[in-house]
Amino acid sequence: MEQLDQIVNTISLTMGVAWASGINLYAAILVLGLLGITENIVLPDHLQILMNPLVIGAAGLMYIVEFIADKMPGVDTGWDTLHTFIRIPAGVLMAAGAVGDVNPALAVAAGILGGGLAAGSHAVKSGSRVLINTSPEPFTNWAASVVEDIAVIGGLWTALHYPWLFIALMIVFILLMIWLLPKLWRGIKKVFGFIGRLFRYGRTDEPAQ
Repeated sequence: MEQLDQIVNTISLTMGVAWASGINLYAAILVLGLLGITENIVLPDHLQILMNPLVIGAAGLMYIVEFIADKMPGVDTGWDTLHTFIRIPAGVLMAAGAVGDVNPALAVAAGILGGGLAAGSHAVKSGSRVLINTSPEPFTNWAASVVEDIAVIGGLWTALHYPWLFIALMIVFILLMIWLLPKLWRGIKKVFGFIGRLFRYGRTDEPAQ
């Protein structure tokens, strides 16, 4: 039973750090680092670097920057686009680090699965933000940002303290993600199609020289 609990804890942490990295990498690093340095959790060897004060300070600074950028319509989409090249690789490294030195092949497999999960959660976040930004008022944008931050912090806490519950919730999230992503993609295509038509009409209305 103890071995089963250890396996479940490892799976929960692996999925948790990958999922959280895709939504808000800096919040994930900050939460894990602070929980580790205060001895509320014991991080795997490969993730103990997150307890370094320099890492915690850098993550805290970048979290503040993201907290501000995430609430500015348009800026948040640009920020998410840039972080496609940061969150997903970080999700790979965090997931691989979460399994420790058990088996190199297991670490590679965890990295592959973690990268896929980070990519999925990042796609849901950034795709939904594109659609939210079509709203003329900023309040839905702010609400989405706050909900995302709470979800990352609460999700990691659940993954660390209630792994069985987190795994069940993550399975539900993956099923919802599979259902939602095609709909988000269709919505994004409509938004960019509308923007493209506006530019074409604008060029048409220009007076001939």
